[in-house]
Amino acid sequence: MEDRAEEDCVQENGCSDGKNSKPNNSPCTSLRMFLVALSFAYFAKALSGSYMKSTITQLERRFDIPSYLIGVIDGSFEIGNLLVIAFVSYFGAKLHRPKIIAMGCVLMSVGTFIIALPHFIIGRYKFETSVRWVVNSSHNSSPCQGGSTVDLTQDNEPPQVPSTSCDGDSNLSMWIYVLLGNVLRGIGETPVQPLGISYIDDFATEENAALYVGCVQTIAVVGPVFGYLLGALCAKIYVDVGFVKMETITITPEDARWVGAWWLGYLIAGTITLLSAIPFWFLPRSLPTSGSQLPKRCTQEQTSFIKDSPHPKNKYQAEERTSFIEMAKDFIPTLRTLLGHPVYLIYLCVTVIQLNSLIGMVTYKPKYIEQHFRQSASKANFLMGVINIPAVALGMFSGGMLMKRLKLNIMGAAKFAFGTSLIGYILSLFFFAMSCENAKVAGVTLSYDSIDQLSYDKHSVFTACNSDCLCDSSKWDPVCGGNGITYVSPCLAGCTTSTGSGKNTVFSNCSCVGVAGNYTASTGHCPEKDDCDRMFPYFLALSVITSFIISLGGTPGYMFLIRCIKPQLKSLALGFYALATQTLAGIPAPIYFGAIIDTTCLKWGKKRCGGLGACRIYNTTAYRLAYLGLTLGLRTISFIICIPGFILLRRQLKEEEKRAINEALSNGGTELEALRKDEFVILKSDQTVHTSDNGTDRHTRL
Repeated sequence: MEDRAEEDCVQENGCSDGKNSKPNNSPCTSLRMFLVALSFAYFAKALSGSYMKSTITQLERRFDIPSYLIGVIDGSFEIGNLLVIAFVSYFGAKLHRPKIIAMGCVLMSVGTFIIALPHFIIGRYKFETSVRWVVNSSHNSSPCQGGSTVDLTQDNEPPQVPSTSCDGDSNLSMWIYVLLGNVLRGIGETPVQPLGISYIDDFATEENAALYVGCVQTIAVVGPVFGYLLGALCAKIYVDVGFVKMETITITPEDARWVGAWWLGYLIAGTITLLSAIPFWFLPRSLPTSGSQLPKRCTQEQTSFIKDSPHPKNKYQAEERTSFIEMAKDFIPTLRTLLGHPVYLIYLCVTVIQLNSLIGMVTYKPKYIEQHFRQSASKANFLMGVINIPAVALGMFSGGMLMKRLKLNIMGAAKFAFGTSLIGYILSLFFFAMSCENAKVAGVTLSYDSIDQLSYDKHSVFTACNSDCLCDSSKWDPVCGGNGITYVSPCLAGCTTSTGSGKNTVFSNCSCVGVAGNYTASTGHCPEKDDCDRMFPYFLALSVITSFIISLGGTPGYMFLIRCIKPQLKSLALGFYALATQTLAGIPAPIYFGAIIDTTCLKWGKKRCGGLGACRIYNTTAYRLAYLGLTLGLRTISFIICIPGFILLRRQLKEEEKRAINEALSNGGTELEALRKDEFVILKSDQTVHTSDNGTDRHTRL
C-alpha cells in the first residue's frame, strides 16, 4: 500500500524529480503515513468492537443478566457515536482532521480500560455447585437434603429453599461500568471513519480512491480476526485466574456456568488503541495540491499546465480557517440540502435495514454456535476469527479490486452491491435446514416419565423420584445420569451419596436415573453431539461462502455513497450516514434481537438476591427460527426498497447527463459567439487598413 501511495503522488504531479522524489516532508510521505496510521486505527477499533461481541456470554454469566440487557450494553457504543458524530463530521472536516482522530483514539482507549474496571472492584465469581473439592469421608454430605417426604404444592413444586449469601452481592449494578465505558469508546471512535475516509478521498487520485478505501477497510476487517482470537484465548482462562487456586475449580469451559477472563482482553485492546493515536499527532492538516509543490524535473510547459489545471471536480479541498459561528450558520442549510437528495435517502433506508440484520446476526452468532451446536465459547470465537472474518476481509478487498478493474460507475456499483447481497440472501436460506436436536434435560426438554421423546411443553423438575429431597429448583448444577439424560442438579436426580472430589465426583444412589444396576451420575452435561458434529462443518462452510459473497459488495456500496452526492457534502454525508445507521441499527438491533432470543429460553437462572439471571438452556428449534427468520426477514424488506431506489438513481443520472449536454452546448455557443466577435474585429481592422491603403495610393497618383 505504501508503494501504491508513492505512485499516486507521482501520477498526481505528472512528473518525477529523480533521486529527490521522496523528501521527508513530501505529500507522498504524508499520504503514506496517513494510510498506515488510519489502517492501524481501524484495526484497533475493530479489534475492541469484535472482542466486545466475543464476550457476550461471558458478561451474561458474570453479571447474571439476560440477553436483551447485553444488547443494551452492546448498543451503548452507538449511543456514544450518536452524541457527537454529526458535529464532528461537519466541523471536523474544516479543522485539523488528523489531530481530531488522535484525540478520538485516546478516548477509545480510556473507555476500553473502564470496561475492564468491574473485575477489580467486585468479589470473586461464585457459581452454583454441589461438588466438593476437599475429600472428607467422615463428612460425606448428601446432595439430597431433607430425608423425609416433602409435600408438593398445587404446582407440583415443593417450598423454595431460601437464598443465601445475598448480603454484599455487588454484581447487580457492576454492568453499568461496562455500559459507560462502551459509551466513551463510541464517542472516541466517532471521528475515525468520516474524517479518515474524506481525508484519503481529498488527497488521493480519483481512480485509486476506491482501492485505498478497500485497503483500509480490509485491514479493519483483520481487526476482528484478532479480536475473536483474543476472545477465544481469554474464554479458556478462568475469570479469577491469579486470584484463586485453579485446582479448586470444578467446572470446565464447556459448562454453562463457566466465565472466562473477559477483563484481560479489554486491557490488551485498550493498550493497542492508545498506541494507534500516536502517529496522527505528527500529520499535517492538509496535503499540498498538485500545483503547490512541483517536482524539480518538470519542464516550464508542464509547470504552466499543472498550475493552470483545475482540481478534479470530485475533490473537495479543505477550506481555509473560518470562524465557528460562520460554520454553525451554514450547518442547517447544508444538512437540508443533503436530506433533500432522494437517492441518498433511499440508500440510507436500505443500508439501515440491512445493517439491522447484519449487526443482530453478528452480535449473537457466537452465542448461536454455542447454544445450537453445543460448542464452547472459546471454540465459537476461534472459528469466527479464523474462518468467518477472513472470508469477509477477502470479500471486501476483492470488491475494491473488481470495482477498479471493471471501472464501475455509480449505477454499476449499485447493481454489483445489490447482486452480491441477493445471492448471499438466497444461500442463507439453507441455514434453516441445518438443525440440531436439543439436549435431553429431565424436567426441561422432557419429562421424567417419558425420557425418549423431546417435548418443549412446560415440565416440572419435581417428581416422585426426588420428592424426598428438599431441592432448589432455580439452582443449575447439571449432572449426567447413567441413562444418558442430563439432570438439573444432583438433588433433582435424587442422588443421596457422592464419592470423589472436584471434576471426578460421582453421585450414587440416584433414584431418578432408574437404570438397573447403575444409579450413578457424573458432573456436567451428557455428551449428545453426534448429530451436531455431523451438521456443524456444513454450517461453517455455508457461513464462509455467504459471508464472502455479501462482503464483495461492501466497498462498491460505500463508494456509491461517496459518489452519489456533491463533493462539498461528502464529509457531512458520511457523518450523517454513520449517525443514521448507528441510531437506527447499531443501537436497537442488539436489543430486540436479544429480547427475541430471550423468549426461547427454557431454563432461567436466578440471582442470589432474587430476580431473573442468565439463561441456562434454550429451545434450539425456536432459537434457530427466531434468529434466522429475523435476519432474513429484514433483508427481504431492504430488497423491496431497492426497487424505487434504482428508478430514482436512473432518473438522476439522466438529468445529470442532460445538464452536462446543455452546459456543453451553452459553453460551445458562448465560445462560438466570442469567435465571431473576434473575426468581426479582425475583418473591420482589415477593412480599415485597406481603406487607408487606398487613400495613400490615390494621394500618390494625384
